[in-house]
Amino acid sequence: MLTPAGKVQPDRRRRPRSQMSHQNRTTPFSSVIADPARGLFMGNRGCLHRADGQIIRAYAGKRWITCLTRFKGRRRALLQPGRYTELFFLDEAVALAAGHRPCAECRRDDYRRFQAAWRAAGLPEAPGADAMDLVLHTARLDPATGQQRHHRADADALPDGAFALGDDLPLLKHRGRFLPWRPGGYAPALPRPPRGPVTVLTPAPLVRILVAGYQPVLHPSAG
Repeated sequence: MLTPAGKVQPDRRRRPRSQMSHQNRTTPFSSVIADPARGLFMGNRGCLHRADGQIIRAYAGKRWITCLTRFKGRRRALLQPGRYTELFFLDEAVALAAGHRPCAECRRDDYRRFQAAWRAAGLPEAPGADAMDLVLHTARLDPATGQQRHHRADADALPDGAFALGDDLPLLKHRGRFLPWRPGGYAPALPRPPRGPVTVLTPAPLVRILVAGYQPVLHPSAG
């Protein structure tokens, strides 16, 4: 089920076995849901599941990455006991909102672009993977609740690729418009976009990286 703030909410809706989906689709709220929609990227944040495949935690460790779904012909079974949980994202903007960065192995060029934007944004710490992960982990989680951390910003000042919250819906800022997110793609832009201060889902350092020029890969439904 779609829940804000990264809460783990098992999907208990009954469906025929042939139509059942793994709980591995990640939302801009950083929560993990079961949905048949496919995404452009895979990623992980450690082993989140039990041996039976049930998701039991929101994360395991500080390294949250976004990977290609295909890389050097590698293949793996989903939800293997004791192995990392394969997560899937509609696109890279969703992955950033959830607090993930590009993988340094399978997305090496994007990782370097990300590092360059990190430097340009004037963010703290040298942009090695461990240092970046520590900064991002602090920014994406509220220490009091362990849930997704939000911040406020002016809607007009948000860069393209960032997510805001409007009427409990995650909204992608794209070309000055706000597109409601759905697991299978974006809905048409809101006829009346938000104005003034809005709640921002994308962690503050990643918003700064977008401002610095990092361009995430977007789903074709964004237009």
